[in-house]
Amino acid sequence: MAKTRISISLDAEHAERIRVHADRAGMDVSAYLVNAATRQMAETDAMEAQFASIDAVIAAAEAEAAALPALPDIAEDDLTEQERREVEEAMELVYGSDRPAQSRGPQQRPGHAA
Repeated sequence: MAKTRISISLDAEHAERIRVHADRAGMDVSAYLVNAATRQMAETDAMEAQFASIDAVIAAAEAEAAALPALPDIAEDDLTEQERREVEEAMELVYGSDRPAQSRGPQQRPGHAA
């Protein structure tokens, strides 16, 4: 089989590590890199084959979602007090309860009822 030369560029530290590992494996650098690349390609091919059906389901769902009409914008005033509390609780689960006050929405002012 005819050989094709491929040139790569890498920093000296990586080159030396590759040389050391190739030597420990009893291979020259070229064979070592071909072996590593071939193993990586086989792993990638196997993962793609394993998840192909899931990827197809996701692609179909994304296409279906893209065809849906946009949801109307909801202003904070459109939410009930219970819905606001639920949103705040969800945001705290995601961002933690110590997020800055300006990102928490309207704050209750002293002397004013909720």
